[in-house]
Amino acid sequence: MVLEAPPGLLGGFNSAWFEYISDIGIFRPDQGKGGKFLVLPPGYEGKVPSGYFVVKSPTYKVWNFMRASIADGLDKALKMVKETLKVYPLSMADNPPAMEFINGSNKAFNTVHHNDYTFFEEINKTIQEEPLEMLNPETRGLFASIGIEKGKTFAPDDRMKRILTDAVAIGNATARSIVWYPRVSGSVDNMAGIQIYPDTNSSWMMGFIDKNVFFTGEDKQTMNTDARLFFYYSYTVVTPAMAVSFPGKGSDYAVGFVDANKKPMDGSKTYKVTLPPNVPVNNFWAFSLYDNQTRSQLQTDQRQPSVGSQTEEFKINPDGTMDVYFAPIAPEGFENNWLQTIPGKS
Repeated sequence: MVLEAPPGLLGGFNSAWFEYISDIGIFRPDQGKGGKFLVLPPGYEGKVPSGYFVVKSPTYKVWNFMRASIADGLDKALKMVKETLKVYPLSMADNPPAMEFINGSNKAFNTVHHNDYTFFEEINKTIQEEPLEMLNPETRGLFASIGIEKGKTFAPDDRMKRILTDAVAIGNATARSIVWYPRVSGSVDNMAGIQIYPDTNSSWMMGFIDKNVFFTGEDKQTMNTDARLFFYYSYTVVTPAMAVSFPGKGSDYAVGFVDANKKPMDGSKTYKVTLPPNVPVNNFWAFSLYDNQTRSQLQTDQRQPSVGSQTEEFKINPDGTMDVYFAPIAPEGFENNWLQTIPGKS
């Protein structure tokens, strides 16, 4: 497949097992100038034409994501993407078909995997569709121990279905525990480094421990499974560009799952974040709200799911500080500094 990316995009390619393959953007081959990316399947032995940035995928399915800057306005960014972004088979490179763009606005979208036995059916489907080499021998062995093997029918009996149903429930609870309350101290502190402000015990976290997007620990050789779970349970798709804090170029993320008192967020309450004057960003800063039951943006009455430096008529305090509110109802005078929350949602 060919992907023609316009200039200025941030994005990348992940495998069907959500492992990083390559980037699009200022830190990778196109250096932010855009260009043609050729994604090749596993075991491809054909001729590789010139003029492409080649992406060799270890899986047949490839997850590609891209983000366009809206520094010059949403309408301009949308027009640029529609006019220049193209995806098509290499066999149609001489006459690419017209693109069809799907508008996802105002549509609910749940990206959380099934929390019952059918989760394992999802895993089996992926293993059957992808090359054997997608997984290392040990991981393949773990799945084989519960009846999931490439080329074989996955047909657990009632007893095994009950066991797997319980396993999903326990796994889900374990994942949420690690995400909401990562172990940053004590005899096991394998999540130390996830806090943005460890000296104050603030609730603000990074997406990656010490900005390591490969979750390979301090020695870069040992998989930190809690760190990997912390990211992938909450988010989808990874690229090193998501954790590069180079001034004027990189991007960075702060996330919060609990309030200043370490209590889960309550959609019926009012929360406030105060930012200092002159936040040091090149393009923009923004806050967005997500629904922890769907892993997607919270469905509210507001048209936009975020508020920040690009929000029209955003109010700045006389001393230069900026207050952002999260509440069911906007505080008077701060309607443009507000994101709506939903009672009953955390």
